[in-house]
Amino acid sequence: MKKYVPGIVLSFGMAAVSIILGNWFPLIGSSVFAIVLGILLSNFLKIPDSFQPGLTYSGKKLLQYSIIFLGFSMSIGKVSATGLSSLKISILTILIAFFAAYAAGKFFKMRRVLTVLIGFGTAICGGSAIAAASPILEAEEEEIALSISTIFFFNILAVFIFPFLGHLMQMSDGYFGTWAGTAINDTSSVVAAGYTYSQAAGDLATIVKLSRALMIVPACLIFAGYRYVRGKRSAQKVDLKKIFPWFILWFVLASVVSSLGIFPSELVPYTKLLSQWLMAMALAGIGAKVSFKQFKEAGAAPLLTGAFAWFCVAVSSLIIQYFL
Repeated sequence: MKKYVPGIVLSFGMAAVSIILGNWFPLIGSSVFAIVLGILLSNFLKIPDSFQPGLTYSGKKLLQYSIIFLGFSMSIGKVSATGLSSLKISILTILIAFFAAYAAGKFFKMRRVLTVLIGFGTAICGGSAIAAASPILEAEEEEIALSISTIFFFNILAVFIFPFLGHLMQMSDGYFGTWAGTAINDTSSVVAAGYTYSQAAGDLATIVKLSRALMIVPACLIFAGYRYVRGKRSAQKVDLKKIFPWFILWFVLASVVSSLGIFPSELVPYTKLLSQWLMAMALAGIGAKVSFKQFKEAGAAPLLTGAFAWFCVAVSSLIIQYFL
């Protein structure tokens, strides 16, 4: 464990800075600052080799722990308050996001895992979804960083674009809240855009977003099952215990415990804060393993794939609401 200490301490320091910056600039958020700080540090300063084990540990293990603690703040009871209508829209837009990302990824000849991560982040809940799926898909640090950076770029745009378009199209609070909750990726951006529009729209958008975020669980289980079946077909030796996302199981347990009222409600803000810190440390660790050369080699394909998937989700959400 001693070998991990330098890198963990470094990721903690970057997380502290990113959380402070995130509080000052909430529209950007600590997650973006964390990964950007990591990338800047790795590209402008030579990080000693002794820090690498701890940075790798932060990018993988702490990532999983952050998802588990996030479960305590996602009550299943809150999701039921939105009704089946928003869930139907969420499921349909999730499928559309995956197909759109897959088509764009094929067109731009992107790597499969990177395409899946961008589609997953667009479909469900941005960085949290990418963080949950990356260990199952065995994504590389570069792929995680590229996909998260792509998703958060469009999150920032959404905060400004969505309220403007909502007022321009004279949407009702309910219509806009559902649209924001199903078409904007990150929770902080959903909240920012929703409450910018109105109090009622913000309340609805937040609840819709929670129901959409819970789709992380079945989607990750599908990924794990697909990987297992694919390994069997190719005659590879696949250990189901190793590829099964156990941290997702703990995430579900945390959510159930919170929903049943077993977990003290006054502790939920602290678990959410702990999740934020662990997520920031993980993303800082991931960013520190990425170089500008990797972004240059990736080209515009990730950004264009994210733009196409996001556009398809935003438009389809409006169309589905109109017909439902």
